[in-house]
Amino acid sequence: MSIQTERAGLPDPTRPDVAVVRIRRGDGEPDFEPTPWPEGLLSFTGYTNENGWFSYEQWATEPEPDGSEFRLHRSGTRPDAPVPGCIVLVSVEFDGPDEDRLKRWVDLVFEALGDEETPHPGGISAHFHLSDDGTRIANYAEWRSAADHLDAIESSGQGAVGKSPKFEDVKAFPGVVGGDVQRFRPVVHRTAERTKES
Repeated sequence: MSIQTERAGLPDPTRPDVAVVRIRRGDGEPDFEPTPWPEGLLSFTGYTNENGWFSYEQWATEPEPDGSEFRLHRSGTRPDAPVPGCIVLVSVEFDGPDEDRLKRWVDLVFEALGDEETPHPGGISAHFHLSDDGTRIANYAEWRSAADHLDAIESSGQGAVGKSPKFEDVKAFPGVVGGDVQRFRPVVHRTAERTKES
């Protein structure tokens, strides 16, 4: 197994061999230096902003549980997708475990996005992950820039990335008790590739 490091690279959230995604978050300076590569880890990407950091790990096998395991549920990507300049991590927390409820919330977001007559040109993709404990959603969203994401929210007039009235239903969805939205830039991306035998 060889480890390949690419600065400012990005993972493919839809790669088919991923079984589990682990998302870690923290404050202060991150430690993204190389460590012994765990068996089953496919990729590691680290991101920072002015408030802290997060990491996005793609696993082919179940890692040791630590409460931050997610599985990709639903994705949407524009057909003419440019290279992302900003990753927006949207976290949503519910008042109890209910995977079906999480899926209904995600479906409602897609309905709201689908109702947009003119989607903001800065939006590239959205990848909704459900936590294994059934209480949280993490949307890994790719945007052209942080300024584009801010402009989408400000121009919507309702604190969402679009003007569809259904975004009000998203915000008022029963059982949502918390969450946040943060913009990050990628700083390191590493992947594990099996060495080809000659």
